[in-house]
Parts: sequence; C-alpha cells; structure tokens
Amino acid sequence: MVATLPRNIQLKLDQTLNQWRHWRCDTPLSGPPQVVSAFESGVSNHSVLVGEEQRFVIRIDGVNAANNSLSRSWEWRVLHCAHEAGLAPCPRYYNPELGVLVCDYLPPDNDCENDLCDTAALLRSIHKLPAFHHRLDLRERFTRYEKQVEHQNRELPALMASCREKVLSLLATIIDDDDTPVPCHNDLLAANRIVSGKKLRAIDWEYCAMGSFWFDLAVVAIGDHLDSGQQQELLTAYLEREATPRESLKFSQNCLIYQYLELLWYLANTREAIEQRLRELQLALSRGNY
Repeated sequence: MVATLPRNIQLKLDQTLNQWRHWRCDTPLSGPPQVVSAFESGVSNHSVLVGEEQRFVIRIDGVNAANNSLSRSWEWRVLHCAHEAGLAPCPRYYNPELGVLVCDYLPPDNDCENDLCDTAALLRSIHKLPAFHHRLDLRERFTRYEKQVEHQNRELPALMASCREKVLSLLATIIDDDDTPVPCHNDLLAANRIVSGKKLRAIDWEYCAMGSFWFDLAVVAIGDHLDSGQQQELLTAYLEREATPRESLKFSQNCLIYQYLELLWYLANTREAIEQRLRELQLALSRGNY
C-alpha cells in the first residue's frame, strides 16, 4: 500500500493492478506490477510509479472528469497518435469507470532541461497531429466553472467580477476568429513536459482537444509565469519569425483569457489561495490594450 494515497484512490490503484492482464504491453506481464512510489499529488490527479524492468505510471483521477469537460476516450486515442509521433509515452491501459490511465514511465534526463525553443518546437509538432472530433469550447468551460463556484455558495472575487464582461467580450472576439482549429494539448505546463532520452515529450494529455494554437501558447506563457520578454521569445520561436502586431495582440488576448479561466478553475476545484493570480490578472488588465 502507498501510505500517502487517500483510501478511495488506493482502492482504485489496487483494482487497476488487478487488471494487469488487460494492459497492452509489448512484452506480456507475468504478474501485477509492484508499486515503487507515489509521485507528489496534484489537484487533478494522483500518479503512482509501478513495475520493475518495465515501469509504468498509473494516473488516477483526483477531480471529476465530467465536471471539467474532459474526455478520457479522446485522450486515450490522441495519446496513441502522439506516441507514434514520438511526442508522448505509450498508453497501455485505461478504465473510464475507475478514472485511471496507465502509460509507460519516461525516466527524466537529470542533465537536460528544455528551453523555450524546445517547448515551441514541441507545440508545433503537437499542432501537426491528425485532427480529431473533440473540440475545446471555451465558452462552455467558462459557464461550467462559474456554475460550480455558484453551487459551492461562493462568489467571484471583486476583481474577477469587475472584469468579467471585458473577458467575455474578448472571448467572443477569439471565438469569432477564423483560425483553423488544430490538435492542442491545452495544459503543456512545465510539470507536463519531460526530457527523456534527450527528447522533449508531453505527458498528461487530459485536456487535449481541437482548438486555437494561440490558446495553447497562452497556457505555456501564463502557466509557466513567463515574463514579457520570455513570452515574446516563446512566440518568436513558435512562429520562427517576429510576430506581427495583429499576432501579438491575439497572443495577448488569449493570455488574458487563460488567466481568467485558470482562476475560475482554481475557484471551482480547490480552496487554494489565489491572491497572487488575481494580482497577475490585475497587472495584465492594467497594461493591456485589448
């Protein structure tokens, strides 16, 4: 037993290990993999390292997937495509009823760190994956999180409430843009990028969906707390040229949208203090011409 896991998560882990015969492994397993350790748990998921010669990561839902507009079936399908393209670990098993996914473990290279150019190249590769039918609906995501906050008898902080209409207006502008949707990771934060075998790959594809590459860039820029210079470096590296004024504007608009959406997510899913994120939103609003 992994002592750090809540009881309900431990039960799901045990059930997943008992399903070892159904894992799609290149070399068939001879028995249930042994637990090695639990990774530090996030808000969304619990992850456990198992196995000996073959090692796997079992990811167990920590939040309700449906409440966060996640599609486990599409994640499973896209993961196979991403793995074939060399962008993600190989998926081995998933059980939507348990809320578990098993993938190969990618041991990190201790002497390698990815830079912004590497991250931009990874994003470009993700955006070239085959198209699929699951699409990110930002308006629906906003509404869903706001309803969750309301059902918890909580109110939006004053700053968020005061800028809500402006953000919704920006959202309408972004949705009306004629950008062709591309496959997006939509959560490519530093914690979900790993250098293994001297190659940068993406893990935790649970938010993957067809969407705007501008939004996927914004997730990295805001989620990794990049300063203005780093944001421009990321944008230039992705485009492989200097951005036009219109492109810089679209990037900034998507960054603001993601900042607000991130705040909604934290309000709906955690009790974590969000004062720092509110200050960052206030700063973005004060200096931006949207």
